[in-house]
Amino acid sequence: MNWNSPFMLTVGLPLLKIVILLGVVAFCVAYTVWLERRLLGFFQSRVGPNRVGPAGLIQPIADGLKLILKEDIIPTNARPFLFRIAPIFAVVPAFAGFAIVAFAPPAGPRASFLISDANIGILYLLAITSLGVFGIVLGGWASGSKYPLFGSLRSASQMLSYEVPLTFSVLSVILMAGSFRLDDIIQAQGKLPFLVPLILAFGVYVISAVAETNRAPFDLPEAESELVGGFHTEYSGMRFAFYFLAEYANVVLVCCVATSLFLGGYKIPFLPYETLLAGNPWLVSLIGLAVFAVKAVAFLYFYIWIRATFPRYRYDQLLKIGWKVLLPISLLNLLLVAGIKLAMLR
Repeated sequence: MNWNSPFMLTVGLPLLKIVILLGVVAFCVAYTVWLERRLLGFFQSRVGPNRVGPAGLIQPIADGLKLILKEDIIPTNARPFLFRIAPIFAVVPAFAGFAIVAFAPPAGPRASFLISDANIGILYLLAITSLGVFGIVLGGWASGSKYPLFGSLRSASQMLSYEVPLTFSVLSVILMAGSFRLDDIIQAQGKLPFLVPLILAFGVYVISAVAETNRAPFDLPEAESELVGGFHTEYSGMRFAFYFLAEYANVVLVCCVATSLFLGGYKIPFLPYETLLAGNPWLVSLIGLAVFAVKAVAFLYFYIWIRATFPRYRYDQLLKIGWKVLLPISLLNLLLVAGIKLAMLR
């Protein structure tokens, strides 16, 4: 097989990267569920999953097999075609967002851990992830039941409320770095005083990301005590698994993006990556990949900690936080960062 042929360089190698990335992301999503259940058990002084395999490590595989084998039920009042395809609209944007994440420094011109080195990477990410709400709204409406409909409407208004401050927090980072490429932003974090002006942006990003992924304490679209199960109440089998997969894929994506935008990505502070790459490119790439994974898992731990600590907000409180607290803070922070950037250019 000639890896230097035009077909392999333009089609074969990107497809191979996509298949590997999808497999790795699916594996990470499965064991994110396991990690969350174990940590919630620890936080709540109880035992998490511990029956299937040592420390419950095979539990995600057992859960996946159970969902595959379960009957796929379509309610009588549902719109069958839309009901069937709605979960796909939720899961595809969640996985597509990983295409522009720079997991490690490239070991060479063709040996990169990045699928698409797009100049408008952040713009693509914000656009593609905002499409996930269509799968939720479509699934809730197509179910033909009132509780899924209420949950989908909540999700749409919640997405609208928190998409704006999240975008402004990301714009602050873009303004400091001067680029939409995630790799450029990672490189800029070693050269510019990122930390001080972006502390507020990081706080807004964390809160908005929790709300965007419908996680506790902002899990109003799925509030079991109010809406049974929310927008996916009528789903079962693999279609329910798709929604579950989309939620946790978005959680992993949020952690990866936070690592790239605010935590330095694959870089270790004060380590001369450019010099090391020249001598040991593959070793440095693997170290960078490990550093990125450690930072993302640390952020994931914090994400789960939030779920275990805070009670669920009322819906009016959720909207008030988005529009009356986070939006003004993110706008003021953007103006502050613009002023700092202008002063640095003079």
